[in-house]
Amino acid sequence: MPHADDYAHELAELAKQSEITVAVAESLTSGRLSATLGAAPDSSVWFRGGLVAYSSEVKRSVLGVPDVPVVSRPAAEAMATGVRDLLKSVVAVAVTGAGGPDPQDGQPPGSVWFAIATEHDVRAWHHQFDGEPKDVLDQTVACASESLLDTVRALHARRAPG
Repeated sequence: MPHADDYAHELAELAKQSEITVAVAESLTSGRLSATLGAAPDSSVWFRGGLVAYSSEVKRSVLGVPDVPVVSRPAAEAMATGVRDLLKSVVAVAVTGAGGPDPQDGQPPGSVWFAIATEHDVRAWHHQFDGEPKDVLDQTVACASESLLDTVRALHARRAPG
């Protein structure tokens, strides 16, 4: 099974070729997703940066998350849109969830919401991961990296000459 670093390396190549910039808003992963992307080749060219919004107050005041549970579709969508606007990137991904071992916002451990924002749309989805908190974080970073790569592939295809 591919690892988050593998996705990040391919993402780096495509983003650089297409001049697509990437930003991240993350909560439960506490900077691990940003660190994974930042370690990929030529990250200074395509990776705009990331915002770790661990507290609900930061999610609301900095990223524009409405007064909803922070482990939810609307929170993930607002985080992705907020960081995309804040860091002026082409594409942004957000992750928010209950990493465990305890539930959060009524959601069981391993419940994670993802969202990706581009100039065209915002899409969000949910995963329920199994395992210890470290396993949940590893799976979250891999899923977010793979989804970013898929999004950049699609954007790259749109930008490629006829």
